[in-house]
This record gives sequence, C-alpha cells and structure tokens, in this order.
Amino acid sequence: MKGFVLRKPALALACALGALALAAPAAADVVVGVADDRGKLADDGGAALLAGMRDVGLTENRVTVAWDPDRPTTIREKDALDRYVANATAAGIRVTMVIAPSRARALFGSTAATGQFVRFVADVARAYPQVKDIAVGNEPNQPRFWQPQFSSSGVGLACSSYQRVLAQAYDALKAVDSSITVIGVSLSPRGNDNALAATNASTSPVRCIKDLGLSYRASGRKRPIMDELAFHPHPNSNTDSFLVGYRWPNAGTSNLGRIKQAIWDAFHGTAQPVFAETGRPVSRAALPPLRVRLNEIGWQVAVPESSMHAYYGRESVPRLSEERAQADTYAGLIPYYACDASVRSMLYYGLVDEPDLDRWQAGLMRADGTRRPSYGAVKSALARGLAKCNRRPVAWRHSTVVVGASAKFGERRRSARDTNWTFVASSEEASLSSAAMYRLKGRRLSAKGRKQLLAAVGVKRTPKPVFTARGKVRAHLGTFVRFKRKRLAPGYYVFAIRLRAEMNPTRTTALVGKPFAVGTPSARTK
Repeated sequence: MKGFVLRKPALALACALGALALAAPAAADVVVGVADDRGKLADDGGAALLAGMRDVGLTENRVTVAWDPDRPTTIREKDALDRYVANATAAGIRVTMVIAPSRARALFGSTAATGQFVRFVADVARAYPQVKDIAVGNEPNQPRFWQPQFSSSGVGLACSSYQRVLAQAYDALKAVDSSITVIGVSLSPRGNDNALAATNASTSPVRCIKDLGLSYRASGRKRPIMDELAFHPHPNSNTDSFLVGYRWPNAGTSNLGRIKQAIWDAFHGTAQPVFAETGRPVSRAALPPLRVRLNEIGWQVAVPESSMHAYYGRESVPRLSEERAQADTYAGLIPYYACDASVRSMLYYGLVDEPDLDRWQAGLMRADGTRRPSYGAVKSALARGLAKCNRRPVAWRHSTVVVGASAKFGERRRSARDTNWTFVASSEEASLSSAAMYRLKGRRLSAKGRKQLLAAVGVKRTPKPVFTARGKVRAHLGTFVRFKRKRLAPGYYVFAIRLRAEMNPTRTTALVGKPFAVGTPSARTK
C-alpha cells in the first residue's frame, strides 16, 4: 500500500455520493467491502460514502486508527470517528479497525512503548464496543510501517518482534471483550529479504510468517495470537490479471495456497489455529480454523481527461484501462473467492480515488465522484449473487513434500577419464539439498533398490555413497549439484538427492535418477 492514512475528500465528492440511492446490501458468502477512511474524515459524517457503499452492495469498511507515541493515550480524530462509527453501524455497514503505530520505529526496543500501544488498542476497543473486528499493526514486513526489518548482521527482526506485540494485544483485546475478532499481520504481498538492499529492505510474506512461527514457538505461548489473518494481495504489476501471482516467497491474489502452507509450516501442532483442512484438526485447543481477510485489493488505473480537474500532482506508476484492467478484475475476483471458505472478506482499496496522483487511484469512483466502469461491474456481480458459491468449494491440503521439486540428472555414459560429476536440481520454493552418488552392483536398479536409495539419501550411511554434497536450491532457478572432481572405476552409478523445504525441513522430497555407465564396466558388473 502507498500509505497508511487516507486523506480528506473534496466536498464535491460528498455531494455526488450523497445523491446515490440507498439499497439493501446483497447477502454474500464472501463479504465484499472497501478499505477507505473517507467516511471517517468527511464533513457529512460519512453519509455519502455509506450511501455509495450500500448502492453497490458493499457491507464492510475498514478504517485506520493511528497510535501516536507522543500522545499515547489520545485517540486521534476521535470526534469524527465517533460520528462515523455510529452512522456506519446505523446504516448496516460493518466497521473493521486497523490500529497501528504512526511511526515505524515507535515500538523498537521499548517495552514501555509496547505496553502503551497495547493499552491504547484496548482503550479503542472499549471506546467502540460495536466494533468487533480489530486488526493490530499494518504490514510489519515493510520498513514503511515496521523497523528495523533486519539486524546489523542481516537477521530478520521485524516479524518476530511484531509477533510479541500481537500476542500482548490479543490478550488485551480478549480481556475487553472475548467476542472481538483479533486480526493479525496485514501482510504486504512482497518483500526482497535483502538486508543490504539499496532501498526498501523488506521481508517477504512467506518468510515473515516463518519468523512469526519461530517467535511464537520460542515464547512457549499456549494461546493463539490471532483469530484471522489479514493479507494485502496487490498485483505485482497493474498489467497482471488476478490469476497472475508472484514467484515464491512473495504472494498475490492467486497464491493463497502459498500463504496457507506458510501458516501450516509455522504453526501446526500449536495453540494457534491454521487454515481448515477436511478431516483434520486445526489447533490443539480445537478452536475455529484461521480465516483470511483480503483487506486491500487494488488495481490502479488511468484518470480520464474529463475528471483530471479533481486531481493534483504527478503519476508515480503506469495507469491502465479502467474497464479491462480494473472492472473485469474487480468483478471477477468475487466469484473467484466465493467458494473458498477460508476467505472471510475482500475489500477494495478505496471506494473513491485519492486526489494526489502520487498516491492511490484504484477506487470504484474517481475523485470527482463520477463512477468508474468497476462501480457498475461490482454492483452487478453482487446483485447477481456471485458472492455466493455456485460451484465446487475450494479444497486445500497442506503439502508434506517440497513444492515443485525436480532434478535433471542427465544420465548418459561417461568416459573413464571424466571427473565432472554434476546434475541440476530445482524447486518452486527454497530448499536445502543432500545429494549422493551411488555405485550399483549391476546395470539395473530394481524397484526394491530404488526404494532403498529413496529412503537412504541424505539420511542413512548405508548403502555407502561414493560421493555426497550438501547445498541450497534457489526457488524457480535450477541449481547445479556438484560432487568432488575425481575419476571413478568403471561401473554403473546413479545420482540421488533429498530436498528439504527451507521453511519447514520436515517437508522432504527424495529423487533418484537412472543408472548410467562410467567407462566400460567389466562383465562382472553387467
């Protein structure tokens, strides 16, 4: 996301939205709404924004509440927030709050500041008892919102430190009202995992979740830290379809399985629930399964010349067609997620554009209050009941193997003078490799012998390998596995490798190649 606090809309926008007719929101299996602060900031107490939401059929609005460490007990914009929450509740719009520090380093190294922030979160919950959905923190895997991301030696710090804050906030919120849904993380879809990056040294979502789990397990905690997970699946490029995701370890709209797997790797077997799987418990405490809120979805698009009078500044990213790049995508996402029971809600990032062109223009409406094609597309999709599942529900099962593991062993007869023993291993996620080269007694490898090698490689000393090698396999990139450069006696040999997922070494895949000849084997080995 470009920024945490959204700015006050122009008066013309309020007038345009206020003219919209109120309509009953469509019932939905997946809740559809917006993340937009304009109602909170508007002079009309949000009446225009709420009218627009109801006209489209949107039923949830996420608003931000910033914690100022210089005024740790003050709820900023409280009068405006009081009025908006009351108006939204009366209009049947469910309000979700995300509470986060206003400065990225506000909680760094300070138990006192953390305590103040947690008390503030509880105070907000007490001030707004009608708000039952509260998110703690925002995009801790991005330096814009949480610092430091890494230690001086390059070790990830952000998500482990965030976990400790989230755990305390969870307990504080449940003490206020046990029915509050505590929403965690609000993950950014991307991170470079590079402590030495020239700009935006950040943590990928998959590695952030791993760090959350490591910190949680190390704490010995016996309670959850969140009831739901928030994720911001913005596209890698505005030109991408919602079916185009990211490469591991980042994740987008089409990569929810990757997020679910990361949660399972990090938390399975603990008191923190993971995502539901058919016939499997999700936590030791038999709590409800974790669900996900996609509470920032946004494809930025161009502004037509007729509406440019309502904007200022300069564009910072390329803008695309309002109809093809946004309307089709926004409408298509509704049935796409409707059959995934783990998806609690999807929120478009802004009902209305921000007027500063350097910020966010992904709304269903332009800054002058005119409707984009996406306004009608989303309204139509909801009116047709596409938020209800009308096909086979999405089924997800955690993986016990390395995702996309493969090897190109390059089996061929080798010269007796050959000393270059290599092959290429690949996987769709980062993995650790234990490879071996075995000499066979004959030219063939029986099914029993293959099974024996699959069980032995990287684990057992017998059968004894000729060579071994350990290393790392990069995600999506073939990695050469190299053994010692040495001549071998003529005979038949075979390569084997065991890959272990870097995020969870208990997930393994073993692969064995085909036998190949070195030199001219003697009759005895044939």
